[in-house]
Amino acid sequence: MSIIIQQLMNAIVVGSFYSLIALGYSMVYGIINLLNFAHGDLYMAGAFIGFTVLSLFTGQAGLLGVAVAFLVAMIVTGLLGMGIERIAYRPLLSSPRLTILITAVGVSLVLENGFMLSYGPSFKVFPVQLPTTGFQMAGATITYAQVGIIVLSVLLMFALHTFVQRTLYGKAMRAIAIDQAATSLMGIPVHRIISLTFFIGSMLAAAAGMMAGLYYGQINFLMGFIVGLKAFTAAVIGGIGSIPGAMIGGMVLGIFESIGTIYFGGEWKDVFTFGILILILVLKPTGILGEKVTERM
Repeated sequence: MSIIIQQLMNAIVVGSFYSLIALGYSMVYGIINLLNFAHGDLYMAGAFIGFTVLSLFTGQAGLLGVAVAFLVAMIVTGLLGMGIERIAYRPLLSSPRLTILITAVGVSLVLENGFMLSYGPSFKVFPVQLPTTGFQMAGATITYAQVGIIVLSVLLMFALHTFVQRTLYGKAMRAIAIDQAATSLMGIPVHRIISLTFFIGSMLAAAAGMMAGLYYGQINFLMGFIVGLKAFTAAVIGGIGSIPGAMIGGMVLGIFESIGTIYFGGEWKDVFTFGILILILVLKPTGILGEKVTERM
């Protein structure tokens, strides 16, 4: 029983990271039908920006320093995401999808190599690490760090859901996702809303990267590659383009990954994860909450 509870907590923590990153995939795809494969590297960028800010505190960061690093990492990464949209994607919105997809792969390589040249290829130890103290539950040790990550992730997801459903900008996002041309004719600044979508999605990825750095204690310039692909898998499981689906998909993937680790071992974890992606694409490509849409030529 203790092993099950322990693995479940680990799964929810990892699932929280996947959900936050998957939200960016789904938001961007939902609004402009773009699979932004550079999005996982924004998770990496957020971790490195947070690492840089915390390093300035020379070991005396404390809770305030961590909060400042979170805020700076999210804002700077959000601006980076906006810049990528403006420079790399916006000029190609009317181009074939394959062109934009190849561009996204190119942006990913630029980000990875840029951070490698700036910080070096080796792993970096995060200046601040979360405490390992916690409490016992049915023989399993639940750390306060795990609880904090889950609570913060849920709050961020709830904030996004409220923003999209209750604010004018959120309603504009949903309108553009339904019919971009009609939305433009109604006077809504489409490109500004698209930039805002990239900003918010990038901020959430940065938050996940910052929490991952604090939780695991080390970061690397390639940390966003596999995690980004898994977050994409989570978005597909939930239904690409669906914000609630991305939240659910991340948690589902985290749990399935944990089950795979228990029964097949950690070395088979990635195989198990991407095997699920293939099954979903074959059996139910729309995902849990996705809707079947007929494309118009």
